[in-house]
Amino acid sequence: MLALLIIAIAIGGLAYAARYAYNRITVTAPPAPGCQAGPAATEISLDTGQAAIAAVIAGVADRRHLPEQALTIALATALQESDLADLDYGDRDSVGVFQQRPSQGWGTTAEIENPVYATTRFFEALVKVPRYTKISLQAAAQDVQHSADGSAYGTQAYVAGLLAGYFSGSPAANVRQVTCWYTPVPGQHADVAAARKALLATFGAAGRKAVVIRDTTASYDNMQVAAQPRDTWTVAAWLVTHAQQYKISKLRYAGYEWEAADGSMGWRRDPGSASETIVAG
Repeated sequence: MLALLIIAIAIGGLAYAARYAYNRITVTAPPAPGCQAGPAATEISLDTGQAAIAAVIAGVADRRHLPEQALTIALATALQESDLADLDYGDRDSVGVFQQRPSQGWGTTAEIENPVYATTRFFEALVKVPRYTKISLQAAAQDVQHSADGSAYGTQAYVAGLLAGYFSGSPAANVRQVTCWYTPVPGQHADVAAARKALLATFGAAGRKAVVIRDTTASYDNMQVAAQPRDTWTVAAWLVTHAQQYKISKLRYAGYEWEAADGSMGWRRDPGSASETIVAG
């Protein structure tokens, strides 16, 4: 069966006491936004931008039905070239996550600075490399990138392999392993329309044989997503890593719940959210 991706001021004689009490109050600032991938033993800390780009790379890999090794190669390359950042500068005319060059036919500067486009072009080149899943990671990456020193990609292999598993592994391995946190503004509403547009730009249009089988806007600040079993947690990771950008404060899926303010705790069991549809809002 398809798994379906659905927070008295005293006067007179009390004034002194009030001032004294006030001076003892310690206001704790909310934690800075951040993300982590993996369990404590192999935890990888990422900022929200890095995590979002890793989720995009994983999403495009899913869209193209590529093996995990392809994702590992792409993540290692992105780590080495930009540290998972969408750069608007680089060596000569290099820009973007993979530091691709317009002068070398990768596309326009504006196109390459779109992580979905850049990742798509990277994978288009990677799958043309003979036996790319069998040769060394650095050799495969170098065949795509043609950089000055291809051996550098190999230094990112271990971290890239962990990230590939966390962002695209089976649900049993991935539960609570990709999480982010930020402090929502009270009363804010999720930008469902923008989130839906970006989600489908990454994973492709919804359809019976697509990654996203069905997406439903249940209200102006809530949407439900159904996805293929192998892709559900990749889609969930995309939503978590893009939560601050699209003002998503809560996700529920398959007996687990994630809340932005408590995101450092990861996905927590919630028997009341047993639906197999990812609900984001």
